[in-house]
Amino acid sequence: MGTQHDFDFLFGAWHVRHRRWTEPLAPGSTTGTWAEFDTEAVAGPILDGLGNADDTSGTLPDGSRFSGHSLRLYDPSRDVWRIWWASTSQPGRLDPPVEGTFTDGVGTFVGPFEHEGRTILARFRWLDTDSPRPRWEQDFSFDEGPTWEPVNWVMTHTRIR
Repeated sequence: MGTQHDFDFLFGAWHVRHRRWTEPLAPGSTTGTWAEFDTEAVAGPILDGLGNADDTSGTLPDGSRFSGHSLRLYDPSRDVWRIWWASTSQPGRLDPPVEGTFTDGVGTFVGPFEHEGRTILARFRWLDTDSPRPRWEQDFSFDEGPTWEPVNWVMTHTRIR
């Protein structure tokens, strides 16, 4: 069972090291490469602790600036978190939420999105949340959940303050 304090580990300022597969939406892709870049993120509570948000900014491998925003809201009646994402890479768009909870210190959140006319499931996982270097991972399912592609994005956080 989760609580509205599940994301308290994330509050503060972070240096974030990203490692992202360049072809994540191609099932079984072996033609992509790993791109690495750094951002800084600041996270804090909102809505009397029933939610939290973070802002992330940095420079992508191609030299362009990047800014993103996560909104996380806790629904105590269902004991679930919903997470929305918006970024400068897709201006004017708020991604559909992923939904889930924490079990034994691991947060798992799943939700559908459309890409080129097909539904894909995204899964976000928060790992090592009780360590000085919490880690976020993303992977996709192209068959609505029975199988998952290898992790295509990892963000390792190191606290600044």
